[in-house]
Amino acid sequence: MSTTTIRKLTMARAISEAIAQEMDRDPSVMVWGEDVGAYGGIFGATQGLYQQFGHDRVIDTPISESGFIGAAVGASTEGLRPIVELMFVDFFGVAMDQIYNQLAKNHYMSGGSVSHPVVLMTAIGGGYSDAAQHSQTLYSLFAHVPGLKVVVPSNAYDAKGLMVSAIRDDNPVMYFFHKGLLGLGWMPSDDWAEVHVPEESYEVPFGKARVAGEGTDISVITIGAMVPKAARVREQLQQEGISVEVIDLRTLVPLDKQAIVDTVKKTHRVLIVDEDYRSFGMSGEVAAILAEDALDYLEFPVKRLAVPDIPIPYSRVLEQATIPSADKIAQTIRGMMD
Repeated sequence: MSTTTIRKLTMARAISEAIAQEMDRDPSVMVWGEDVGAYGGIFGATQGLYQQFGHDRVIDTPISESGFIGAAVGASTEGLRPIVELMFVDFFGVAMDQIYNQLAKNHYMSGGSVSHPVVLMTAIGGGYSDAAQHSQTLYSLFAHVPGLKVVVPSNAYDAKGLMVSAIRDDNPVMYFFHKGLLGLGWMPSDDWAEVHVPEESYEVPFGKARVAGEGTDISVITIGAMVPKAARVREQLQQEGISVEVIDLRTLVPLDKQAIVDTVKKTHRVLIVDEDYRSFGMSGEVAAILAEDALDYLEFPVKRLAVPDIPIPYSRVLEQATIPSADKIAQTIRGMMD
């Protein structure tokens, strides 16, 4: 009788393993960015790659984001498949022309003759007192731009499978990993994200949400680091007789609209939880889908928990008050059930 070995990985390790396997499979896959080489990336997402593949394929860049993202645009037109790490999503502003005017639009404007199989990966999220310029999420900003795919894993299994899918995709993919899920020794991390990860390569398809926990009374629709919080709340509220379904969207573009509609058909109540800003973001988009396609199934107004429209505070007390917490999720659910 064969047995399956349970091999738990941190999310950082799962990402780097996915990249290593794809680099080994496809010589056109390269990695570059700030400190991705011998250091292995400040968040560990490229650990071991420099030692395995050398400086020709794993390249440390200067602090010139518009330059090395622009280089990825050009390299991808010539047959390479660059994976580019820019440390923090907050820093993407200096390369927005390369992202939303070139990567996102060149395939359309060239009549399909130019493709950009580029993965842009970066760290998102707060929770560790790094203030307003290092703590944002901002994935909704890029989901707003046609031509970009947007991926946000919540655990190590999805992190590996979604990275493999991103590398193999012929379109530009924005890959966002949350600092608080990576399993880094120097940063507090939610061990919920450290799960079994198969050794072999596999893909997790884009546009396919995951039911992270079955329930019948209310649905929590969320993504990224809010998924573990919602899952813990689900376990807590089970003791109070409230059955919570947790939907992990996994990707914002493409978005699994059917999963959003299906869960409200089942529970008839929805709370949307998002670590991005409340206005003009993911929470508003999901609420609009529910209003347009599932209004008849709702027995209670849709509620949203998201970051208020303020810069993320440096003060730990204020930061914790700003980011949706498990307590806030639980309190909101109780109020909706009352």
